[in-house]
Amino acid sequence: MSNFVVNAVARADMGKGASRRLRREEGNIPAILFGGDKDPQPLTLVHKDLFKQLENEAFFSSILTINVDGTEEKAILKDLQRHPAKNIVLHADFLRVKEGVQIKITVPLHFTNEDKSSALKLGGKVSHTMNQVAIVCNPENLPPFLEVDMQNVKVDEIVHLSDIILPEGVEIAALRLGADHDQAVANITGKRGS
Repeated sequence: MSNFVVNAVARADMGKGASRRLRREEGNIPAILFGGDKDPQPLTLVHKDLFKQLENEAFFSSILTINVDGTEEKAILKDLQRHPAKNIVLHADFLRVKEGVQIKITVPLHFTNEDKSSALKLGGKVSHTMNQVAIVCNPENLPPFLEVDMQNVKVDEIVHLSDIILPEGVEIAALRLGADHDQAVANITGKRGS
């Protein structure tokens, strides 16, 4: 598990105007830390520091340490609002986590062994229909990603959510809803005309 620390300052000014001033004048962004048995805590983050951490895929699926004026709390990134046209973050939501209490979070899928797949060596073409999936687990069991092994997938075969080998204590949220929600993750199709 990656160890990310997000430095924050408690924020007193609230509202749209205060948030706009924060972004425009100071190069910071508003955020909120909520959940658990504590009240929501409005925060101020340095935009460039958060933006740098967002470049790492593991940031989105890790337990983060939120350092608020010297007090540390464990949390996950729950939501992120980005500007529709500019490459900037407008707001971040962090959810407090507690050991032993399940969380729902989206983690990336990593497709492995495609270079060793006999179906691809014979001219098949792989298609990924998902690149991330929602899981449910305790914070201590949170994987940075789920691996989808493509080595033994044959031509015209489909890999479903239920085919993913999960670490202990991790469930795929969609599969909790029943077999009807066992979606396709990837498939390999043969060459045209064969």
